[in-house]
Amino acid sequence: MDKREELKKALGELTGKAEEILNLAANAQKGDFLRFGAEYQNWYTMALKVVEVLANDRLGEFISYYKINPKRQSSTGIDAQDYVIQDFIMGTNVRSSIFDSSFDSSWTIDTSKVTAVRVHNQLQILQSLETRIDSVLSDVQGSLLAELQDKELETAEELLKINLRSAGSLAGVILENHLQKVMQNHNIPISKKNPTISDMNDPLKSNNIYDVPIWRKIQYLADIRNLCSHKKDREPTEAEVKELISGVNEIIKKVF
Repeated sequence: MDKREELKKALGELTGKAEEILNLAANAQKGDFLRFGAEYQNWYTMALKVVEVLANDRLGEFISYYKINPKRQSSTGIDAQDYVIQDFIMGTNVRSSIFDSSFDSSWTIDTSKVTAVRVHNQLQILQSLETRIDSVLSDVQGSLLAELQDKELETAEELLKINLRSAGSLAGVILENHLQKVMQNHNIPISKKNPTISDMNDPLKSNNIYDVPIWRKIQYLADIRNLCSHKKDREPTEAEVKELISGVNEIIKKVF
């Protein structure tokens, strides 16, 4: 099972468990707080991690439904609007209600009802996250790939001092791997098992992934790479290999 499926499975399990917790909150009576607290705290810890990964921009909102605001004024009693799940677990009561205008402000309202609303708010956030899985994983994979490519190019630059052919060959492999990834990103079929840069350059241009100037640039870089990778009539020059490395760096930053 890949990361995408693992996340979807974890998300499904958390949303399913939330339904059970909602029932516990809605039906909780005095003496049931310990049971609800144990179930909820375990669920909250796992859900928090998922929200942090998939929707960090909504993490604060998710936490706010559970955690007591340290700035909350409680000298005159806690209003239902400020009541959170942590209050329910601690057995704290609340006066006045934002949920039912028929309540007299002197009555103590049904805290299980308020808590169920808070849990439901958290559940709605979780249910909205499945659409983010693909984009978040793509962003993470893209960042990791870019970091790896940068390190590989740094290695190629170091090899310039030792062996020009090795430096050029490594830069060529980086470009080749990157073009394969671009083909996959755009669902362009790769006809060969081990395609060369030229094998991918033509279909990428034909599918309008980039224009003719970039196509020519890549073809030129491929020619230098071939000079480095195969025994030719002459050795590659240092200037050519440097141009290959800088050209590959430019292409991987421009073409996705």
